[in-house]
Amino acid sequence: MPKFIDRNSVPPAKSFVALARDDDLSAEVRADRAPRILVVEDDFLVATEMEVALQIAGFVVTGVAASADEAIALARSTTPDLAIVDIRLYGPRDGVDAALVMFRDYAIRCIFATAHADAAVRNRAAPAAPLGWLQKPYSMPLLIDTVRQALAQKRT
Repeated sequence: MPKFIDRNSVPPAKSFVALARDDDLSAEVRADRAPRILVVEDDFLVATEMEVALQIAGFVVTGVAASADEAIALARSTTPDLAIVDIRLYGPRDGVDAALVMFRDYAIRCIFATAHADAAVRNRAAPAAPLGWLQKPYSMPLLIDTVRQALAQKRT
């Protein structure tokens, strides 16, 4: 017969949060200002996972947008160094629309992180001069590596 423990007789455990940090931070993260990243993703769970992974890697997340209009407004107000953009978003405009406006009006480059990257979409997105494409599903380490590569490419 299993023994049951009275909750009141056991001292409460101390809670804590343990976060891992990449010790091999690249030069852009060690600079006097951490790179600023805008996340444009309509899936709340994916956006949250991206935000946490980017912050742990040492980046500053300037905001999370779920629509093209919200992304454009955040780009204007927060001036990120880079945007990570999904193609499918809430509302009538998509991520390509947002990326085109962000590049044209604010010179903000992007990485597209999407399951929708056929030739027609890539051709339509080409004027935004994307720095990379991530095919969903992708891992957070791959996202971080792609962001670092894009930032390095942007500087050259």
